[in-house]
Amino acid sequence: MKNKTVAAWLAFIGGPLGLHRFYLHGLGDTLGWLLPIPTALGLYGIQRVQQFGQDDQLSWVLIPLLGFTIAGCALVAILYGLSSPEKWNTSFNPQAPQNAAPGTTNWFTIAAIAVSLMVGAAVLMASLAYSFQHYFEYQIEEARKISQ
Repeated sequence: MKNKTVAAWLAFIGGPLGLHRFYLHGLGDTLGWLLPIPTALGLYGIQRVQQFGQDDQLSWVLIPLLGFTIAGCALVAILYGLSSPEKWNTSFNPQAPQNAAPGTTNWFTIAAIAVSLMVGAAVLMASLAYSFQHYFEYQIEEARKISQ
């Protein structure tokens, strides 16, 4: 039986690696195998910034991929945690009664929701700020080149 609390924590902690998808849908889940790609590209973007500095334009695209993947997985953790026991058990434990224990909410589920909300919102805002800052800096730099 698939536990809602375990799925929420896996989505938060191991979501960028697809662990929650493998837990719920098995190792044959395509999206579970695709999730590590933007995660790896984002980590590569961080490595490029460390190697080439903040002026590396490719890293401007790659780093937000990591942030948006983490924020998206945090959102999935929140959605898992907030789902009703009936909906959870119908979707992931169809053989169990609708009010079976794996679909119920407990304090560990609420903790997963709260942590996912805090971290996910912070990562999303940081990713947006990073993207917009570099985009506008690039626009100013291009305007200076044109005016000279």
